Amino acid sequence: MTNEQYQEAIEWLFVQMPNYQVDGQQAYKPGLDNITKLCNYFGNPQEKIKCIHVGGTNGKGSSSNMLASVLQEAGYTVGLYNSPHLIDFTERIKVNGKNCSKEFVFDFIQKLKNIPEDIRPSFFEFTTIMAFEYFYQQQVDFAIIEVGLGGRLDSTNIINPMVSAITNVQLDHQNILGDTIEEIAREKVGIVKKNTPIISGDENEPVKTIIREKATKENAPFIDATLLHTDLSSDLKGNYQRKNIRVVLAIVEELRKLGVKITSQDIENGLLNVHQNTGFIGRWFEFSKDPLTICDTGHNQAGLEYVFSQLNSIDRHKHVILGFVNDKKIDEVMNLLPENSEFYFAKPSINRGRHPEDYENLLQEAKIFYKIFNSVQEAYLSAKERCTNEEMIFIGGSNFVVGDFLEKNLECKE
Repeated sequence: MTNEQYQEAIEWLFVQMPNYQVDGQQAYKPGLDNITKLCNYFGNPQEKIKCIHVGGTNGKGSSSNMLASVLQEAGYTVGLYNSPHLIDFTERIKVNGKNCSKEFVFDFIQKLKNIPEDIRPSFFEFTTIMAFEYFYQQQVDFAIIEVGLGGRLDSTNIINPMVSAITNVQLDHQNILGDTIEEIAREKVGIVKKNTPIISGDENEPVKTIIREKATKENAPFIDATLLHTDLSSDLKGNYQRKNIRVVLAIVEELRKLGVKITSQDIENGLLNVHQNTGFIGRWFEFSKDPLTICDTGHNQAGLEYVFSQLNSIDRHKHVILGFVNDKKIDEVMNLLPENSEFYFAKPSINRGRHPEDYENLLQEAKIFYKIFNSVQEAYLSAKERCTNEEMIFIGGSNFVVGDFLEKNLECKE
């Protein structure tokens, strides 16, 4: 297999199949019928691996990567399924921090091209069965599966996990999941399984109540992670990570009850070595020190509130590069923008990327100093030229903005 053949296979996967990452809501295909047929066709690999299910609006990626790091420190072989990817498709499926091989992806796509015509999967369903099969082939001890979107109808919800977690519930994807926190919570609690511990990391009492009620209905032990107190820290540096650490500790405790051997030292080392063990980047990722350059993929209102609050705590003039996709409510973001900043708005490169000219009226109303660019890289180069070493650059607003930036600049840095 040549690199050209691999790229052609990936392009087939993106172009031929409905793909939420590229096309948005029209590609969202809720329900478990297709993934059930796909899993049956491939011999139900998800039933042959031990899974841990992680859902929630924000913090899924951080929590699942922290947990993977802890389990790796304990000596286990750990599969990790996250989405979306930032640079290369293989980032979505990892074992002990290593992306799945391009050869596996290429070979599996050839098999996907030959599935029965009555199965019409989405891009995410194809990716999910690919992850299950890879983890089975790699004989992982545990597979940490991150929910793609929502919970109840998400294709990952076909698994029967050892333990499940909902990090929090915030407003996001309202056009699909519901207009209120409570509606979205009822979708996310769809991952609660009978007799299976469910960890809740949300501090909002109405959300806790919805999760607790679902747990009671399913006879599932309910664990409130917000009641945990810890001084442990992580190399994932966002202030919001403190909440994710509590979720991870609660999951670990439930695994211990099930006989999984994890020491206190494994936990401490795992939390402190997430980048090294899993290769996770994107959340408060320090790209450089001179000038200080931070990336963060927080993209909904709650996520951006945390990120911009942390930016406000840094006493430097800021060059803030932001971009959004078409379904983003830009007016909500305008009310959150960090202080002491000048702004560079850019269009993410994907189809759903929104050009800043479309919302320039909101930028004018916000009375901020801003410039508009056709690409994230153009915005970054402009910010870098203006930024002194006493100032800082921030890149965010969307997974795709951070992905565009890292794709252009990470290899150059290395």
